[in-house]
Amino acid sequence: MSVILRTPRTKRPVRAGRATDRTGVAAFLALSFGGTWGWLWCATAVFGLSPLNPLLQVPACCMPSIAAVVVRRWVTREGFADAGLGLRLKTAWPYYLAAWLCPAALAACTLGLAVLFGLWHPRLSGLGGVLPGADDVLTVLGMMMASLVLTPLYWGEEFGWTSYLRPRLFGGALLPSSLVTGLIWAVWHVPLAFIGYVDFPNMALGLLVWTVSFQFQEVILMWLYTRSGSIWVASLAHAGNNMVLSLVLGQVLDEGAGLGPTWPMVLSTIPLAVLSLAITVHTRRRTAVRRTNQ
Repeated sequence: MSVILRTPRTKRPVRAGRATDRTGVAAFLALSFGGTWGWLWCATAVFGLSPLNPLLQVPACCMPSIAAVVVRRWVTREGFADAGLGLRLKTAWPYYLAAWLCPAALAACTLGLAVLFGLWHPRLSGLGGVLPGADDVLTVLGMMMASLVLTPLYWGEEFGWTSYLRPRLFGGALLPSSLVTGLIWAVWHVPLAFIGYVDFPNMALGLLVWTVSFQFQEVILMWLYTRSGSIWVASLAHAGNNMVLSLVLGQVLDEGAGLGPTWPMVLSTIPLAVLSLAITVHTRRRTAVRRTNQ
């Protein structure tokens, strides 16, 4: 039995059987986890690389895309027609803009929550002590520009998780496929917590919050991908999450306010959850309207 898979926002169908999907997903997960975890062990135990060393990070984060290419090309031989590889700048530019601005907006919301809950007392140096100073604005803009430059690096993950894996789980159903992909994505990151990439005071709590955060992030990345039809949009948002959201909260709340790594993650999960809920409701309404009009 075969099903029709369509690239988001395109009309070109790709035929794939369910057995083929199962084989491909199993091979993809084996290659992604085996390759990444094996490399992390080798890089730290054999070569003594720091977890912050790009020589460790780049091969690790590119492993999901390598796995997806291997599976598509040589395991299932399904090709790349449904992979969303086109930039689609002419039609997808609003989603590129959203992907670029959203991490900074999420960081601002998180900082606002930190003030509201009394966890951070900012010293603002701008106009009348109300607005951020010029140095703060330039720093954030620099981070946002860095996310643009580093988007190809984060494609290394998104081409695997969001373009290949998620559409093949639960038939691509919005919520279950995104949540399970987020869970798998989080488990894939777990070794980083044990080699010094992140230092959770309470490991169990830190990993739990990290996992929940990944699941909400995947809902947002999925929406950007399916609405734009380009995996590059999701890659830009992923770059922004790391280069803007995580760095801003790390500098301001973790190091500046002394909250540690867990509290900023807990706070950022709140706006991530709200945005994910809005996406879920909006998508289901669009689906219901589409079915009614058929």
